[in-house]
Amino acid sequence: MKEYDVAAYVWPAYAGDCPQTRIFWEQGMGEWQTVQSAKSKFEGHRWPRRPLWGYVNEADSYVMEMEIEAATDHGINTFIYDWYWYDNRPYLQQCLENGFLKAKNRDKMKFYIMWANHDVNFLWDKRNSDAAMENNILYSGRHSQHDFECATDYIIEKYFYLDNYYKIDGKPVFAIYQLTNTIEGLGGIENTKKAIDIFREKVIKAGLPGVHLQVLMQGDGNLPVNLDGLGAPKNIDLIPTAEELGFDSVTHYQFTGMVDIDAEYQDIIPKVVDCWNEIKGKTKMTYYPHVSLGWDNNVRFEKGCSRRVLRNNTPENIEKMMLEAKKFADGNEIPLITVNSWNEWTEGSYLEPDDLYGYGYLEAVKKVFSD
Repeated sequence: MKEYDVAAYVWPAYAGDCPQTRIFWEQGMGEWQTVQSAKSKFEGHRWPRRPLWGYVNEADSYVMEMEIEAATDHGINTFIYDWYWYDNRPYLQQCLENGFLKAKNRDKMKFYIMWANHDVNFLWDKRNSDAAMENNILYSGRHSQHDFECATDYIIEKYFYLDNYYKIDGKPVFAIYQLTNTIEGLGGIENTKKAIDIFREKVIKAGLPGVHLQVLMQGDGNLPVNLDGLGAPKNIDLIPTAEELGFDSVTHYQFTGMVDIDAEYQDIIPKVVDCWNEIKGKTKMTYYPHVSLGWDNNVRFEKGCSRRVLRNNTPENIEKMMLEAKKFADGNEIPLITVNSWNEWTEGSYLEPDDLYGYGYLEAVKKVFSD
């Protein structure tokens, strides 16, 4: 049977091991605190949902050993870790470094880094999240040349050498969430080229054949970028910009960047497939198909209520979406499918078993990619 790399994003906030996060989750259990207090917001709203495994510490290697077994048993063979760097140091790295990388069975599974270089406001703090959109930036995702070099040096030294780091053509895969923030922080396209060239040279000097750069698509790809901090932002087209910078592939993080998610899950399946094919037709970069399990971020808000929810995301509909991803991968002779996510509970998009469908989502993946 043909092998596929089914890679699920990991949101590394379900642990209390990062002291800086106590400003958001003071109880010391990470964003489980938000999940634990979740309530339904409107008639028919399918919350609360509770984790079947309990509010486990995912920075605990024993917990991660159990999760690795569950993932690999169901066809998930790669984790993509949301990875943060603020105040010129790693942030929320304990789930990867203390949990996954210290698990005795870690070699059963690959992993790679997705630099989640977005701004952080009050969204993670349920007490203040209703004011999150007022642009109160606590941590900026725009990193200087110095910070970019420090962060990428850390990644090369800590992760790229590892045997279970996910590679394409021998090159470690490194994904960037917001290319616009990268360009703004580094001060323009030319400076970004230089920074990437330095990064690539360091990877080669470390004995690897190079780095496989992956960009995450945002919306329609026509995005505003402020290059000097003085004038008005100018729009860039993400795909040709990424190509100019030497990126190798593109994928998505969430369906919210692809289709209108205020819908029934079964109704968006053909629209998602159309989106995959549209992007594939626009770029010489490889497009890796993306599947999201759902969308519902009402959990993160105390007062606010959004009815923009991706509804009817049953295991049966997830299986149909996974079959389309497999078909796309086969038709384009590519192995990788990205999935949102392993554990985005506060965005209603997770594979981990819950008290509504049990192991249903994992079983849907297994039916398509393992059975």
